[in-house]
Amino acid sequence: MKKPATVDKYISAFSTDTQSKLVQIREIIQTNAPDAIESISYGMPAYKLNKKPLVYFGGFEKHIGFYATPSGHEKFKNQLSMFKQGKGSVQFPINKALPLDLIAEIVKFRVEEIKRFK
Repeated sequence: MKKPATVDKYISAFSTDTQSKLVQIREIIQTNAPDAIESISYGMPAYKLNKKPLVYFGGFEKHIGFYATPSGHEKFKNQLSMFKQGKGSVQFPINKALPLDLIAEIVKFRVEEIKRFK
């Protein structure tokens, strides 16, 4: 996949089902972090707040990757335990509903964390 210039272009490159999940995550981020700056970084949608990384997300063949830095994942490790994870990443299966409330809580946590360390 050619590196997209915008988040809209990134999302439009996926199947309709995956697009809808990516849009849901984007909307959660925009609602809970309205001051975050949206860009493409590491080839995927990225959000920064106060020039610090907030969260990233990406579409893959069988999952949606969500990256809230190690602290966001550590704080919610029990709630995320049912999903495949790495340090600072979690994979939400494409064929299952996204845990939208949990994603919102993680974004809110990261916003507060960044504000505390301004």
